[in-house]
Amino acid sequence: MKLQQFLTKYTNHITAITGGLIVLGFATKFLLHSLTGYQVILAIASIIAVIPIAVRAWSALINRVFSIELLVSIAVIGAFVIGEFDESAIVTFLFLFGSYLESKTLQKTRTAIKGLTEMAPTTATLVTADGTTTVDIDDVDVDDVVLVKTGNQVPVDGVVVDGSGYLNEASITGESRQISKQLDDQVFSGTMVENGYLKVRATQVGDDTTFAKIIDLVEEAQDTKSKAEKFIDRFAQYYTPAVLVLALLVFIFSRDFRLAITVLVLGCPGALVIGAPVSNVAGIGNGAKRGILIKGGEVIDRFAKIDTLMFDKTGTLTQGKTTVTSFKAYTDNAQLLPLAAAIEQTSDHPLGQAIVTYAAQHATTTATPTLTDTETVKGQGIWATVANQKVILGNQKLLTAQQITLTATQQADLKQMQQAGQSTVILAIDQQVQAIFGIADAIRPAVKTALAALKAQGIKHLVMLTGDNELTADAVATELGIDEVHANLLPAEKVTYVKKQQAAGHIVAFVGDGINDSPSIAQADIGIAMGSGTDVAIDTSDVVLMQSSFPALVHAHGLAQKTVLNTRENIFIAIATVVFLLIGLIFGYIYMASGMFVHEASILVVIFNAMRLIKFQTKYDRKIPTPVKSVTA
Repeated sequence: MKLQQFLTKYTNHITAITGGLIVLGFATKFLLHSLTGYQVILAIASIIAVIPIAVRAWSALINRVFSIELLVSIAVIGAFVIGEFDESAIVTFLFLFGSYLESKTLQKTRTAIKGLTEMAPTTATLVTADGTTTVDIDDVDVDDVVLVKTGNQVPVDGVVVDGSGYLNEASITGESRQISKQLDDQVFSGTMVENGYLKVRATQVGDDTTFAKIIDLVEEAQDTKSKAEKFIDRFAQYYTPAVLVLALLVFIFSRDFRLAITVLVLGCPGALVIGAPVSNVAGIGNGAKRGILIKGGEVIDRFAKIDTLMFDKTGTLTQGKTTVTSFKAYTDNAQLLPLAAAIEQTSDHPLGQAIVTYAAQHATTTATPTLTDTETVKGQGIWATVANQKVILGNQKLLTAQQITLTATQQADLKQMQQAGQSTVILAIDQQVQAIFGIADAIRPAVKTALAALKAQGIKHLVMLTGDNELTADAVATELGIDEVHANLLPAEKVTYVKKQQAAGHIVAFVGDGINDSPSIAQADIGIAMGSGTDVAIDTSDVVLMQSSFPALVHAHGLAQKTVLNTRENIFIAIATVVFLLIGLIFGYIYMASGMFVHEASILVVIFNAMRLIKFQTKYDRKIPTPVKSVTA
């Protein structure tokens, strides 16, 4: 075992030495005209190169596995017997060089994992009764408070209990822009404080943090084989002894040892064996660098075939928080927004908080009105007195109770907002309506164009399954161009509809973010979780979109399709090469040297073809003004 580990570690050096000796050998032959020196140098090159191949062959053989390395080792022995040292040297060099390129491809696609692992925090500054102390990350428990200063990493998942600052959340979301964090905001392990300081109460520590789970998901994904890989593994176990028997039969009937060795060498299905895994690992690596976690080659196969895409609404198609999406003012009074915000600050209702946020972003004056008295009318709104003026902020019931009427224009605006699925809040001053706020759960950016791109990529049917009311659901679906809507659904009813579509022969993917979405995510052929969602949704899913963005969903689906196509291309290249070589051998156009060159060249073609996936982009990606950032940015 130690010898095998040593040879594996230094295979690249052995490959370089072998290549150098081959060049030296041919230089000796053609420049110094020394045939003996040429043969000796190539024999040495063959012996050096075949050692790691033979060790791997023996290791597989004692485990009752007939590997490709066994074929190559026997072929090299046969070449030595017939004195073809140049062929044995070239055979072993090309085989090692193909392995080298394969390992480089895997290494390159695993950069995301390495980067994430290196980014993992190892220590934390623990806040104690006596001050602060630096401890190992494993010594931090749930509910401990840690201090994070500018330039340091957040060591735990938690909630800000003191301080404020700007965080770079690239390690979690893939997007490197700075995010403001204040009291009660959630933060994640592995993110970086760019400016400010935070005290964070730990809610998840160690292996339970979101950051640790990302690393685990990517590592598990790259170890999970697709159907193509499993088929090829089984195929190789039977194919290798079949080629050995064929070569033996050729020798028995033809008595041509060279021909038998040639059959043995050309029968090695190297490109076939590495084609599928290299494609899958390259595809998974591409996704990981963009904040898309695909849990294995099996998932890639299924994802590429889906024809029906189902969505939850709240937190998936929408951002999951109420926002003022429409505002109609019927006067140029600059105090309207500050006045509304001052009144709503006395309430913790989500609609009121949306108005406060909107006013902070859009008010043209910072003057804060003074309220002399306020009263909340449950289920209707608030009225207050400001500078001897009676101000009312609420729904139509409150206005009707106060005998306030709307003009025809105001009624039309109100109806338009309500038909768009928005909740409405009306502002009236001294019995006159001054403004109307339309409040809704804002749709995520770029959803409409992303859904159109998914349809262009082959998704035939888009369906929304939501527990929300029909009016709101229909408004969102109409705006986004969704084909079918089912509202007022309980979690179990969503699962029933997923099963119904599967029974009809559709391959279904479900996209969600919450605990109530987890049953549907688990039931669907492909479950897709928004990275901003719950741990349960993420754990039960097949694909995790850490950026919680629909452009990432478009890329993930396109990447799955391209990876499956790339795998098929590699399998075709491998089979076509074997067929070509056997036909050429039968008709006398292919010999040991030329055949081995073509055979090993096909391995390189397969590897280079797979490497194209590392930089893959969909047509939609190229239209996005700002590129999607890397997980390791």
